[in-house]
Amino acid sequence: MTEYVKVEVEAGVMTLTLSRPDKKNALSNAMYGVLADSLERAETDPAVRVVVFQGDGDAFTAGNDLQDFAAQATGAFTGERHVLRFIRALALATRPLVAAVHGQAVGVGTTMLLHCDLVFVSPDARLTVPFVNLALVPEAASSLLLPARIGHARAYAMFALGEAVDGTTAAAWGLANAVVPRDELRARARAAADQVATRPLGALTVTKRLMRDGEAIAALMDKEAALFGERLQTAEAREAFMAFAERRPPDFSKVG
Repeated sequence: MTEYVKVEVEAGVMTLTLSRPDKKNALSNAMYGVLADSLERAETDPAVRVVVFQGDGDAFTAGNDLQDFAAQATGAFTGERHVLRFIRALALATRPLVAAVHGQAVGVGTTMLLHCDLVFVSPDARLTVPFVNLALVPEAASSLLLPARIGHARAYAMFALGEAVDGTTAAAWGLANAVVPRDELRARARAAADQVATRPLGALTVTKRLMRDGEAIAALMDKEAALFGERLQTAEAREAFMAFAERRPPDFSKVG
């Protein structure tokens, strides 16, 4: 684990808790590394039959740490981007994935839910994928999976307009299994994970494989990642991150 990701395994359930509440659990490169390592471990560890994601504080996650994005946009970032390992691990996961979501679920905080098998949300959950606002493009195969789940019109509004989806709407649209009171959210997700953990793992694995083509999803992720990387180097992206740092609205009228 790191200071910001808690990893616990008990009774067949690996719980991954994002714990950077002062930053609304914004995901740094190091945090992505721990998440990727944990999912990779889950695939081979017989003690892990189910994985649960949850967040401390008042948010599930504010998404990617924008300082990391800005560093990539300016060329200051070097080293492996662990986010790519994490989303690939999501695509290829054979273990059941469960999520307990409250408060903000921004960017990857929403797109990762498209790879989870059971999702529980509190009424105050707010799912957003504001990639276009940052002059970027969808990731984690969400360009395919989100419209497939909720339809083109709704998905486009989320991508292009940055429209937020609350917990009740997320469940109604099929992005979540159920809306659960905030104080019962973790217990509900854990109860579901415990129940799944009692099922035959082989049957669960084959069922999941039949329901989704992990290799095809991973291939789309690679395509999105290449375009995402290109977009990070554009003048539009530089303007978006500069505006964020200067706490002003971006002006894209003079860049293209």
